[in-house]
Amino acid sequence: MESWRRFTQDQRIAYFSMEIGLKAEIPTYSGGLGVLAGDTIKSASDLKIPLVAVTLLYRRGYFLQHFGVDGWQQETDVSWQPEKHMQLLPTKTLVTIGQRDVKIQAWLYNVKSPTGGEVPILFLDTDIPGNEEEDRTITNHLYGGGLDLRLKQEIVLGIGGARILRTLNFDIKKYHMNEGHASLLTLELLHNARIPIEGSWNGSNSWDIKKVMEQCVFTTHTPVEAGHDRFSYDLVEQLMPPEVPINMLKDISGKENLNMTLLALSLSNYINGVAKRHGEVSKNLFPGFEIHAITNGIHPFTWCSPFFVNLFDRHLPGWANEPELLVRVDNIPDEEIWDSHCGAKAFFFQYIKEKTGKQLNPDLLTIGFARRAAAYKRGDLIFHDIDRLLEIGNGKLQFVFGGKAHPKDEEGKKVIQRIIKQAEKMSGQIEMVYLENYNMEIASNFIPGVDIWLNNPMRPLEASGTSGMKAALNGVPNFSVLDGWWIEGHIEGVTGWSIGPPPAEVDIEVGRAAEDLEDMYKKLEKIIIPLFYQNRSGWIQVMKNAIGKNAYYFNTHVMMRRYVTDAYIR
Repeated sequence: MESWRRFTQDQRIAYFSMEIGLKAEIPTYSGGLGVLAGDTIKSASDLKIPLVAVTLLYRRGYFLQHFGVDGWQQETDVSWQPEKHMQLLPTKTLVTIGQRDVKIQAWLYNVKSPTGGEVPILFLDTDIPGNEEEDRTITNHLYGGGLDLRLKQEIVLGIGGARILRTLNFDIKKYHMNEGHASLLTLELLHNARIPIEGSWNGSNSWDIKKVMEQCVFTTHTPVEAGHDRFSYDLVEQLMPPEVPINMLKDISGKENLNMTLLALSLSNYINGVAKRHGEVSKNLFPGFEIHAITNGIHPFTWCSPFFVNLFDRHLPGWANEPELLVRVDNIPDEEIWDSHCGAKAFFFQYIKEKTGKQLNPDLLTIGFARRAAAYKRGDLIFHDIDRLLEIGNGKLQFVFGGKAHPKDEEGKKVIQRIIKQAEKMSGQIEMVYLENYNMEIASNFIPGVDIWLNNPMRPLEASGTSGMKAALNGVPNFSVLDGWWIEGHIEGVTGWSIGPPPAEVDIEVGRAAEDLEDMYKKLEKIIIPLFYQNRSGWIQVMKNAIGKNAYYFNTHVMMRRYVTDAYIR
C-alpha cells in the first residue's frame, strides 16, 4: 500500500488553513494564524485525533526581512526545496479559474508524534508543466499580489482542496475552516450535495444547504470588520469556476460583494472565536449567528525551551502530552526554575551577539516584544515619552524587538523604523535590539530568553495573542493590555500584570494610548522593576504562576479536546 493510502482507511476531520507553520525550514506561514495551525496539527497527532490538513505550498514563502541603514524594512524571496521535506503525490485534480483549467498537485507531509499519532498535511501546488505560466505562479507567495491573486489562491485552497481530498479517496466527517480564506470549500460541498431539480438557484431547495452546514466548522480569527476578505462580484464572475452559483452567493454572502467570512458563517453548523472576549466581539460584528468561543493554545513541546524541557522532564514526567501536570510546578525548587531561565536567557543573548554583534547584559531586566508589525499593535508605544522611560529604566532595562510588517503595510514599516531610530537615541542608556526576519526558529530562542513579555495592542483588536502563552510556558510573565486570551489568564501581580483599564464594551475600539502609557510606566517603576531586582523569590513565584496557572491550560491539547467535544462529534 502506498504510504499515503493508509490515511484514507478511516474517517477524518479535514482542517483547511491558508497558512501552516511547522518549522522555519518550511516557510509556508507568516505569523500567528499559521503557527496556530501547525500547533493544532501537532496536538491532533499527539492526541491521535484523525485529522487531515490542507494548505498551499508557497515556493517563494512569505518573505525574508532585512533593514536598510535608515531602518526601513526590505523584502526578498525565500528559497527552499519542497522535495527535501515532503513527498509529491501522483494524483492531481482540476479547477477552472478565469475560464482556464488549472491543474493542482499535492505534496504530503506527515506530522508524527512520539505517542504514535500521525496527521497528514496536503500542500497544494499549481507550479505544474501544462499550466499557463500565470497559473503556475498562483501558489508562489503567501499574501502576495492583489485581490485577483488572493481569490485565485482561495479557489485553489477551498475548491481545489475539497477536490483533491475526494480524488485521493479521503472519507471526511467534518470540514474545519481555519479563518474565511478556505470558505469556498462550502461551494464545492454544495455542488456535490445538490438536489437534482431542474433550473438554477432560485432560493428554493435545489441546493442542500442543511447537509453542507452539518459538515462544516468555522473558526474566525479577525476582530475587525476590515480584516475579512471581500471580493467584488465582477472579479468573482471573471475568475470563479462556472459551476459556482453566483446568484446563490449573493443571497448568502453579501449583495454588494463576496464576503468570505459571511459565506463560512452561513454554511457552518458550528462557529467559534478564539478567546471568550473575541467570541463576544464576533457576535457584535456578525449579529444573528450563534458564535461560540474556544480559546487558542500553543503546542507545549514545540514552544518549551530545552532548558525547561529538561526541568519539566525531571520533575513532571509526562507533562508534554499531559500539560495539566504543569499545575504542580510549585514542587520544583526556585533555584532550578531560575537556573533554567538563566540558561535560556544566556543562549538567546549569545544568538543576539552572533547576529548583531551587540552584547546585552544578562543581569538587566529584559523586555521582549515580537509580533506582526501592524500599527494597531502599537509596537513603539513604550517609547512615546522617552524622557520618562530613561528616568525609569536607565541602567535597569533593555529591550529586544522582532516582527515583520506586511510588504504593503507602510504604517507597519514606519513603526519598525521608529523603534530602530529610538534605539539609536537611547544607546548607552537603555540598550535595544530589533532582530531581523522573525520566524519560528528565532521565536523559540527569543520568547524564553527575555524576562517579561510586553503586549499593548489597541482594544479589542487582539483576537487571542498566542505569543503570550508561549512566554508563560517558559516562566516569562506577561505585561499586557486586557484583551484576547490575557483577560482569561491574567491575575494581577500573580500571573503577570495588566496595562490600562479593564476591558471596555466590545463596540468601543479605542486605544486609550495616554492612559495605557501612564499605567505601563507606573507599573514598571513602582512594581515590576523593584520586584525583579529586590525580591527574587517573589519574581520566581510569578514565573511559577505563569506556568502553573496559565500554561497548564492555554495549550493546543486543551483546545483540541474542546474542538472534538464541541465541534467535531456534534
